[in-house]
Amino acid sequence: MYQALYRKYRPQTFSDVVGQKSVTDTLRAQLETGKLSHAYLFTGTRGTGKTSCAKILAKAVNCENPNHGDPCGLCPSCRAIDEGSCMDVLEIDAASNNGVDSVRVLRDDAIYTPGTVKMRVYIIDEVHMLSTAAFNALLKIIEEPPVHLLFILATTELQKVPATILSRCQRFAFKRLRPDEIASRLNFIAYQEHIEIEPEAINLLARLADGGMRDGVSLLDQCASAANGPVTLESVYASLGLAGEKRTAELMQAIAEQDTAKALTIFSALYSAGKDVSALLGEMCALCRDLLVLRTAPKSGLSMLSGIATEQQALALQSVFSPGELMRVLTETQKTRVSFGKNTDVRVAAELLLMQLCEPSLRLDAQALDARISRVEEQLASGVLVKSAPKASGGDAFDDDRPPFPDDADDPERGSAPPAQTQEQSSAAPQAETPAGFWPALSEKLRAALPATISGFFAVNGPIHPVLQGEVLIMAVDSDFVLNQVKKTPDTEALVREKASAILGKPVSVRFALKNRLSRLGDDPMDALVQFGQQHSDIFTIK
Repeated sequence: MYQALYRKYRPQTFSDVVGQKSVTDTLRAQLETGKLSHAYLFTGTRGTGKTSCAKILAKAVNCENPNHGDPCGLCPSCRAIDEGSCMDVLEIDAASNNGVDSVRVLRDDAIYTPGTVKMRVYIIDEVHMLSTAAFNALLKIIEEPPVHLLFILATTELQKVPATILSRCQRFAFKRLRPDEIASRLNFIAYQEHIEIEPEAINLLARLADGGMRDGVSLLDQCASAANGPVTLESVYASLGLAGEKRTAELMQAIAEQDTAKALTIFSALYSAGKDVSALLGEMCALCRDLLVLRTAPKSGLSMLSGIATEQQALALQSVFSPGELMRVLTETQKTRVSFGKNTDVRVAAELLLMQLCEPSLRLDAQALDARISRVEEQLASGVLVKSAPKASGGDAFDDDRPPFPDDADDPERGSAPPAQTQEQSSAAPQAETPAGFWPALSEKLRAALPATISGFFAVNGPIHPVLQGEVLIMAVDSDFVLNQVKKTPDTEALVREKASAILGKPVSVRFALKNRLSRLGDDPMDALVQFGQQHSDIFTIK
């Protein structure tokens, strides 16, 4: 039966453990001098050697012929522990045995002396998964254990272990392994297994392992099984569903050039080839991180690269992105990756992301707004004003491109329109003309100049809606509260008039009015007085 490589090449002695010299040297010295603790706590990320060192320590304390702290691996005790047949050395998974009852059984059995070995050893993996009651049940025996008892606890989340447990254990921190340390071990395993593999492929697997030796060996096992011959860089990309450094760099170059068509073409080809979309965005995030490191730490940045792209590619890309642009790409890409759990169609989500990254007008940040305002200012400078097309009846009467007044047919002073009125005559009636992009440009200028208490009212989708009627700019307000806040703020009307006139290139007057009370005033002065009273009901009441 085939045995997975990470199991086959699990370290059997402290000398076999890679990258944890400070831990192994200390444990070996304690074994040689006989100054062992009754409880150890091994912490660190996955695949760094915690469980392997725990098993080696369990063999070493029971070995009949130890060699400088290392177990011999040949005596009956070592063989029994390796085979899992030693009843006095137990490995317990706290994730599935986290209840207080399981710990009570362990505590009751621990008092008995070992039958075939020197010491009874309990290896509790993922100890942070124990419940509070289970920790309390374990605490007493860890505090005052029998002389024949040794506890070895292992966890990836130290912060979840109670302080009462921490204070009674010797703690050893297992660090992440460097890519070169992982690559060296992978080369050794490949040589032993007669696996032909390119150095570039070894280095890529070492980087993808993210500091965990077990992950690196598992990836090597997967790629060697999938390859029909030597393991190459391309076969690793194909086996793991990765885009590869070249394609990722091309995608980032398309984003830098704001070439939406090119970016979508690259993505479509990768998607059709079966590449994992989440992995692709992960590669983009890693590349953005590398580019940010190069921009912010140019002297030492090369030594901190993740290796998702070559040094030449990284150096070429970092010159075409500003740090702010890299932060934006990284942030938006991470948001999209996180949202994959909620999106049923990850392809659409990724394509929308690429469109936003490539096209400034589709973004929602300040940079995108600046781009749109610049475009509007260019149109205004050239004298191009776009007249809005009339909408079908039944819509909002106060949309930017429609007159703010009701039809003449609803005005009792003017009466209804003659039935014989032709389409040409009705189309010739005066319409509100609002330049395209006028409100976004005016909104941005007003929000920058007005006090914070009212600046939010002038957002594009806020409670104020401008309508340009000839030489009059009518600011239709949704509520009395907003109208009162605006009117009591000094110089608001003058500021709006100044900014609007500057954008339009002609003087305009400004009028604030409630949206639901706008009506065409007749010639009768009483109409004007009634209208004023309705709009300023806080001053007096009309009876």
